[in-house]
Amino acid sequence: MQEYIDFLSNNPMLSLAWVAIAVMLIHSLVKDKISGVKSITAQEATLLINKQDAIVVDVRSKDDFQNGHIVNAKNITLSQIEKGNFSAIENNKQTPIIVVCESGTRSASAAAKLVKAEFTQVTNLFSGMGGWKSANLPTTKK
Repeated sequence: MQEYIDFLSNNPMLSLAWVAIAVMLIHSLVKDKISGVKSITAQEATLLINKQDAIVVDVRSKDDFQNGHIVNAKNITLSQIEKGNFSAIENNKQTPIIVVCESGTRSASAAAKLVKAEFTQVTNLFSGMGGWKSANLPTTKK
């Protein structure tokens, strides 16, 4: 135990960095549990799309969406969701919804807002479009 105390006192910046990382990790885990949004992989997303007719909601900008998106995805930007404007999926509150952004971070907050708007089966694509493309899954520009 004395070794740990010596290390902490001899390396305050390194110790502070370790504590900060631990706090961020715990915060991330707790936030995921509380928000009610499950993060899924690209493979799990394809299963939801193919077996349960999940709706893909792409929260990226219109330009990014037009440069390539998941087939049949609906483009509802993050700002529209924050304003409560999700009329394109309003009638699908019981349908599985997969929220997608470029990396999976902005879509997590959008998914949490959809859960608050009483959508019951909302998931977040963990690695976003980057992970989707790296898994060599199909995209379209139409």
